[in-house]
Amino acid sequence: MLLFFLLITLIKPVQAEDINDGAKIFSIHCVGCHPQGKNIIRRAKNLKLRALKRNKVDSLDAIINLVTYGKNNMSAYEDKLTKEQIESVSKYVLQQAQNNWHT
Repeated sequence: MLLFFLLITLIKPVQAEDINDGAKIFSIHCVGCHPQGKNIIRRAKNLKLRALKRNKVDSLDAIINLVTYGKNNMSAYEDKLTKEQIESVSKYVLQQAQNNWHT
């Protein structure tokens, strides 16, 4: 029981921290093209859950891959962000998409 409590206590702050870091990274590197999950270059390629599903990037791994390697007009960030930063911003994007980009 104590182990379970410790695991929950230790895991929750890390997840919250990842999302906060992801929000900061998004505001620096992504918001220029994706304000509020939209896409100012290609409207159909926005970050809303419906579009992510349609474009088959609706999982954490798929978003991490897209952020890391880019695709078409989407720049690659493997040389600009660490793996941890890419994972944090990807978690943030997925969470925001699931919440329809409402804060």
